[in-house]
Amino acid sequence: MKILKKLSRFALVTVFVSSPVFAAEGTSKVVASDDIKWGYLNPLRGALSPGAADLWGNRTTGTATGMLVRFKKGFESPPHIHNITYRGIVIDGLLHNDDPKAEKMWMPTGSFWTQPAGEDHTTAANGETNLIYLEIDSGPYLVKPSTEKFDNGERPLNLHKNNLVWLNKSDLHDIKAKGVLSTYVWGSTSTMGGSMLKLASGFEGSITTTASEFRAVVISGEVEYSSKDLETSQILKAASYLESEGSFTHQMMNNSETDVTIYIRTNGKYQVNEK
Repeated sequence: MKILKKLSRFALVTVFVSSPVFAAEGTSKVVASDDIKWGYLNPLRGALSPGAADLWGNRTTGTATGMLVRFKKGFESPPHIHNITYRGIVIDGLLHNDDPKAEKMWMPTGSFWTQPAGEDHTTAANGETNLIYLEIDSGPYLVKPSTEKFDNGERPLNLHKNNLVWLNKSDLHDIKAKGVLSTYVWGSTSTMGGSMLKLASGFEGSITTTASEFRAVVISGEVEYSSKDLETSQILKAASYLESEGSFTHQMMNNSETDVTIYIRTNGKYQVNEK
């Protein structure tokens, strides 16, 4: 599989998509990484299976779902296919996902890939700890033998974090804060899309949205988070999750000495502001 070396500037500037405006303030949900309930990706295999936890949706039904999957060092799956297309983002460790005959290309934290339905591939992990966020637009999420492979017309993408193109407030009209970078990784400007934000050390501000679906996962670093729905602020580490529906303000502070990277899935506009 060919590796995408660069994304076009035109694709990256269209990070935000339109949605209805809600008159009333919306609702939200927050799940800190320490509170995640883990199971197995394949319960029948027990401890031999990668660990898995749904952050939203239900991977065993026909709904869209976002989940965490963790692998032990040295894990490598046999060649297989999936019945549906998925997207993956590395949260921790080193991941490889490609044609069974491809040489290993280890993708570190912040890397992004897509795996089309029906395409034969293997997945491997090589970090001491390995964790990804995996997202599907419909389910259930199934693993099937390579003998059932098919071509659904989509093509895979391996995007190493060093090949991401980040834009700042001078490039994007909905980024109003210094020290904030954004990159667009998938989707349509009229329906649903995915992007990543990078909040620099010392950032203090908010993400405002009116979207009917706004979901965010902390990919790296940790952020102090607060909103109208929380009595006290929470520290959200990597793999933590938040969502909102309707008009909502997510307040964030990066008190650490490193950047915080956040993945956002939404069907509406959002704006990043300084306090």
